[in-house]
Amino acid sequence: MRLVHLASIAALALTFNLPAGATPACADGMLQLNEILAGPARDWDGSGAFSSRDDEWVEVINSGTSSLVLDGFLISDADSIPRYALTGTLAPGGVLLVTGKMSYDWEKLKSLPAFGLSLGNTGDSVILWKVTGPDTVVVDAYTFRSFESAADRSIGRAIDTHEWQLFDSLNPYTGTLTPAGNRCAPSPGAVNICGTTAALPSTWGALKERYR
Repeated sequence: MRLVHLASIAALALTFNLPAGATPACADGMLQLNEILAGPARDWDGSGAFSSRDDEWVEVINSGTSSLVLDGFLISDADSIPRYALTGTLAPGGVLLVTGKMSYDWEKLKSLPAFGLSLGNTGDSVILWKVTGPDTVVVDAYTFRSFESAADRSIGRAIDTHEWQLFDSLNPYTGTLTPAGNRCAPSPGAVNICGTTAALPSTWGALKERYR
């Protein structure tokens, strides 16, 4: 667990440094990162126009069994500068989408340098923080590589195993690195249900032989 001391709300603009290669434990046990799309190539935020800044997105999920107050939770990339502060309440099992446009508008509102989520396409980290009293605690984090952030690919948790998978139906991944692509589409603002059923390749002759 990584703790960062904050003197005031104004200190949210400070940089929080994580140790290299750190994998923080979940401090809250309920709010988690659920899906990340760092390389948009289409209008994901529904504005009617594509923007490489505005159409990036991060999704969080309430994996607990009761409603969760989101005040005090922050999202950053690897530089650990807060890019967005969550507010409101999230029902159990509910997901919340944060787009690059939402991040940019929040930064402008707080009179901070405005870059949006600023997720790197050659690899980066997404970090979920929680302000608890004088401390800021890392709740969850995921570090992705360049193949996971290629155009219109997202990386998300499987709904059953909660393991990270590559949602790549819009840009199929043919490499050998893991996580492998599951050939399902990214699902911003929705639970990560993958409706595709894997099938073994076969020939017409083999099918006729099996079912004659």
